[in-house]
Amino acid sequence: MIYTKNTTESINMLSYILAQDNDRNTVVLSTRMEHLANDLPWRDIFNTDYVQIDAVGRLVMSDLELKLKQHNGKVKLVTVTGASNVTGYKNPIYQIACLAHKYGAKILVDGAQLVPHAPVDMKEYGCSEHIDYLAFSAHKMYSPFGVGVLIGPKDTLEKYQPVYRGGGAVKLTSSEFVKWDDAPYKYEAGTPNVIGVAALVAAIRTLKDIGMNKVDKSEKALIKYTVQGLSGIPDLKLYCATENFAESIGIAAFDIPGIHHRLLAKILAGEAGIAVRSGLFCAHPYVERLLNITDEDLDYYKDHHEQPLPGLVRISLGLYNTYHEIDILLDAVDWIVRNKKMCMEKYQRHIAKEKSREKRANIYRREVP
Repeated sequence: MIYTKNTTESINMLSYILAQDNDRNTVVLSTRMEHLANDLPWRDIFNTDYVQIDAVGRLVMSDLELKLKQHNGKVKLVTVTGASNVTGYKNPIYQIACLAHKYGAKILVDGAQLVPHAPVDMKEYGCSEHIDYLAFSAHKMYSPFGVGVLIGPKDTLEKYQPVYRGGGAVKLTSSEFVKWDDAPYKYEAGTPNVIGVAALVAAIRTLKDIGMNKVDKSEKALIKYTVQGLSGIPDLKLYCATENFAESIGIAAFDIPGIHHRLLAKILAGEAGIAVRSGLFCAHPYVERLLNITDEDLDYYKDHHEQPLPGLVRISLGLYNTYHEIDILLDAVDWIVRNKKMCMEKYQRHIAKEKSREKRANIYRREVP
């Protein structure tokens, strides 16, 4: 178990570790539903291929096996999110592990969204369902920012060179040689975030005391109640599980045609004190597919920075949320839909004022030495 800054650093670290084999024919198989943290680190280092998603954003398992067969033993790693940060869909990680191992590959699970919300068992080493690598972040588990974790097989990690080099990573060094320490220590150069790790351990213990099965059950009930309520609101489109909530965590994404996602988030905050996230959620290719955005559309947005980007609004539920809070959300969304024109005019004026203040501030900063 290697301590890092976050899930993103964990995955980047693993990509540079595995790249040391320098095999140009190696393939990393990712998916079209990944967070950018589990996509971009692989692109320039390995031959990267992607498992497709269906019309509602779920992973196509038949395409996973097809690509494993097509690459004929060249897939080194199958890397997949445990649960989507956009739609909340949980992937069948043990089934994926079995397929990866069947074709001679290892599996990495991006557990940033899964580990805080559901029980995760990496299974015994050597088991066909074993999860070879797991990455997750402290701040997703109600701990402070600044700590992440990468878990992997010791015998594999022992043979590679560390990514970061410095004090704490060596057993002995002279002007002529470096003797690296054993894993995980050689991957943790510099002064560790001791307080962050202590806080993470405390958070994990608290979640275990509550019981991850209880957390999972509670959040499933909450998201089911939320989605059923949102489904009854006219002129609203959902991008999440609408029936089988057993395979989902407490996330629901949606949009209201005619209201830009950023504006909708501002209205929810201003009118009801509800915090949601809006945009592409650092999962650009996934959301672009969900919204059927074409390559021509993307070229246009790339060349026209002044245009607001497309996206969705996302509700993220946790163990602290209540049915009363969800009722407030449902009432607020329903009210916005029924008063769409008034809400848009009011908050578009707010945005115009913000831009004006920002412009004046930028002029002031340029003028003041």
